[in-house]
Amino acid sequence: MEEVKTKIKVRAIMEIMGSPEEHVNKTMNMVVEKLKNSDYFECISEKVSESTKIEDRPFWSKFVEAELEFKELDMITGFCFDFMPSTIEILEPSKAEFDRETMNNLWNDLIARLHQYDMLVKNLHAENVVLKREMEKLSVKAGQPKPTEAVVEKDEEKKE
Repeated sequence: MEEVKTKIKVRAIMEIMGSPEEHVNKTMNMVVEKLKNSDYFECISEKVSESTKIEDRPFWSKFVEAELEFKELDMITGFCFDFMPSTIEILEPSKAEFDRETMNNLWNDLIARLHQYDMLVKNLHAENVVLKREMEKLSVKAGQPKPTEAVVEKDEEKKE
């Protein structure tokens, strides 16, 4: 399928952000474990950062930088969708030649996955709209303000 016979070495960075810190650490440990045990690439090395508190926000951040080796180019696309790295850099080979079929398959797989996510987002949006309408109907029956009309007081206003 591909004209590339050498393995493709990649550096990828994956970040986890969330709260509480223990959850971020546990989730990162799961990501690293999946990297080490993957059946479609080899994890050559990984460096995990310490968790960091995000300034002015109730979140923690942690990242892993990993060197991975793939046998085929299209496996990198699957990795990107499965692990959602922040960045990816091809380290080796410095030059590669691919046949048309390889590139067609790669881009068509990418497009198919994008369409899948687009449909999911559209369906979730439609469900959200229906749920908001139903909530407004229930609020009107109960004599409550509509969710769009609700007023949320800030902490500073309550203190005065």
